Amino acid sequence: MRMINFSAGPTGLPLEVLQKAQSEFVNYHNEGYSIMEISHRSKTYEEVHFGAMQKIRELYNISDDFDILFLQGGAHLQFSMIPLNLYQGGVTEYVDTGVWTSKAIKEAQILGINHKVVASSKDDNFNHIPDINFDDNADFSYICSNNTIYGTQYKSLPKSKAPLVVDSSSDFFSRPLDFSDIGVLYGGAQKNAGPSGVTIVIIRKDLIDRVSSNNVPMFLRYKTHADAKSLYNTPPTFAVYLLNLNMQWLLDRGGLKAIDQINTKKAEILYSVIDSSDDFYIGHAKKEDRSVMNVSFGIKNKDLEPIFVSEALKNNMLGLKGHRHLGGIRASIYNAVSVEDVSILADFMKEFARKNG
Repeated sequence: MRMINFSAGPTGLPLEVLQKAQSEFVNYHNEGYSIMEISHRSKTYEEVHFGAMQKIRELYNISDDFDILFLQGGAHLQFSMIPLNLYQGGVTEYVDTGVWTSKAIKEAQILGINHKVVASSKDDNFNHIPDINFDDNADFSYICSNNTIYGTQYKSLPKSKAPLVVDSSSDFFSRPLDFSDIGVLYGGAQKNAGPSGVTIVIIRKDLIDRVSSNNVPMFLRYKTHADAKSLYNTPPTFAVYLLNLNMQWLLDRGGLKAIDQINTKKAEILYSVIDSSDDFYIGHAKKEDRSVMNVSFGIKNKDLEPIFVSEALKNNMLGLKGHRHLGGIRASIYNAVSVEDVSILADFMKEFARKNG
């Protein structure tokens, strides 16, 4: 029996994607080899590589004004690549909504980038999205659209005349986005897009040449990878292959508008249990800023939390322990988690509260 995977990432992939990969693992398209075994310069791999890019463009309805890059180093490397490429000697502006933006701000400090934290929810343990006013003349504005740990999410992206940089790692490919106000959208694949190992950077083409320092290493320049069509070095070929399969899975299900409706329904099921539990369960995020991807909550009697996680595991539900920075319980309900999976968790929560309330 497969576990129901509520892990924050790496997390579950759609079963259909895994089964497709399994069927092709040893003998890809009857060509006599695995996709992992062939050159990234081969026509066979290039069809996968550029096919994945095209599917991403179709899902997000991305214009030719943007390039799509497949990079390595995880989202963490982007914390430094972004200022290295986009900073022009002015000021950069960050909104601090949790661990991931805090790490990005730390990288700006290390690099000596003139930066300003224009809004933060730190004083409230990152339980909401703060009000924001960006400077039109900033070199770039930076946000994380969804926080996996604290369970907050921007319901719509803020307006910014300066290029808006969005770390979308944990709500990538979960809903449609308007790219008219986005300069860079990026994220690690290991939550909604595919397995760990590949980072997707969607960048407006006019920003690619922005790097202003000759001291930026070639490998850390977006232009290097854009010019080489993300084949400057050997890419993580199997991760891109699984990414390609997962993008097709999304298209087959009606695209991001359809998956957004499903994701919203899943979140409503869990938040309804929390809100109707007579304070047995306590949600972390303010209601207006609750994440559709990561439901972070606790139990009023904290001694019950490890018991909840343990009993859930016995009932084939994996990954419900909260992050060490927050504790409690967290259900990550990414695209591969079905409504039926979430309903099983909701029923378990109700029964657990009945027995222990």
